[in-house]
Amino acid sequence: MSAAPGGHRLAEMTTVEAEHAVTASPLVLVPAGAFEQHGPGLPLATDLVRAESVVQRVADRLRGRAVIGPSLPVGVSPHHLAFAGTISLSTTVFRALVREYLDGLYRHGWRKVLVITGHGGNNAALTTIAQDLLADLPDLEFAWTPLTPLAGDIVAGMATSEVHGHSGEAETAQMLHLAPELVRDDRLAPGTTELSELDGLARLARRPGHPVTQVRYDRLSAGGVLGDPCTARPEDGAAIVAAIVDRVTDYAEEWLKV
Repeated sequence: MSAAPGGHRLAEMTTVEAEHAVTASPLVLVPAGAFEQHGPGLPLATDLVRAESVVQRVADRLRGRAVIGPSLPVGVSPHHLAFAGTISLSTTVFRALVREYLDGLYRHGWRKVLVITGHGGNNAALTTIAQDLLADLPDLEFAWTPLTPLAGDIVAGMATSEVHGHSGEAETAQMLHLAPELVRDDRLAPGTTELSELDGLARLARRPGHPVTQVRYDRLSAGGVLGDPCTARPEDGAAIVAAIVDRVTDYAEEWLKV
């Protein structure tokens, strides 16, 4: 059978090609993102752009042993709702949507699914899905991973602010590497960069080694940015993305041997 015109993308295959792919490409990669504010310099779809870019690179590296499933473009983002443009799913709806995706893939024969999420707000829901699947579909092998935390050692070597994260140095660097045309360089501006800028619960929420507290981002930063994106460099973004792709690909290759 000739290769599908869409390469690894399930959406661009015909139903006949999809039936063949169940056996030839037993792993499905699902990009998950969010539709939320990323400060004045980055687009609302930043998390999806990063996830889809990594998924494409991993699929290329796996050379036909994985297909790219449908994206999850909107995530769990209630902490960003004070900022214009943000659209959020409840955890209940997000979990239901992921399960519908998984049930559909399972029905047609896929038994290995990896969700790659660019948005940390999706993490808790993905964890509960994984737990439920152990009882509901025990023969479905389900995994998920965030992006930037996989390259924590690379980020640690960057010049970052005391407070950094959302729309900050590391995330902006990735976008400068992956989609520089979407970055409004002239609008990049520092957000909250030091713990001393925070007070009350917001300060507690950012302290490491303490109980987890959810705080709205308008309490953490007036502009929705943690860190200083003005110092972001595309070469740092390239190093972060390369590390993520290497580590996800290594995992997938080992998984495909099981």
